[in-house]
Amino acid sequence: MKYIKYLFLAIIALALVLLALANGDRVTLTVLPPELAEWVNWNFAITLPLFIVILGGIVAGLLIGFVWEWFREHKQRAEAAAQRKERDQLAREVQSLKGKEGRQQDDVLALLEEA
Repeated sequence: MKYIKYLFLAIIALALVLLALANGDRVTLTVLPPELAEWVNWNFAITLPLFIVILGGIVAGLLIGFVWEWFREHKQRAEAAAQRKERDQLAREVQSLKGKEGRQQDDVLALLEEA
């Protein structure tokens, strides 16, 4: 299984190198369209190789998706934490009730002694 993982990673690395070699042309990215940039009198442009733009878009999409899911799952994480806290509290209560008798007994025997 370990070798399959390394083979898969090598194939991905090779694909990324080929993507970089095939898309090395430089492109200019601008923040605003020319008409709008002229209207607001501000424009930012940067020239980068195309493969950096492609990989940057993929990475940005992944990061946005991870953050989105993290916020979306907040409710489930909070509920799990509350359940964990309640479980620990109940476990402590059970231990304290068992400790009050001073000895470990079977539940049936404890009921018979109380009667």
